[in-house]
Amino acid sequence: MLIPVRCFTCGNLIADKFKEYQSRVKGGEDPGKVLDSFGFKRYCCRSMILTSVETIHQVIPFYEAIKRREQEVRSELE
Repeated sequence: MLIPVRCFTCGNLIADKFKEYQSRVKGGEDPGKVLDSFGFKRYCCRSMILTSVETIHQVIPFYEAIKRREQEVRSELE
């Protein structure tokens, strides 16, 4: 997970609630009400949760492609 641990502006802890937020929103709950239930009243904390994207799933294919290419080059040199 690449979500910040704390809010950059106020320092409120936010990372521990991110997975629950995602599961509840995917379950059909209103995102605003979910954030209210966590106690996120400040705009800075709410924006940190709403705009966070898990980029690891986008990066992994590139990493795997680089590793495959390294193996191909090694096998060609042998």
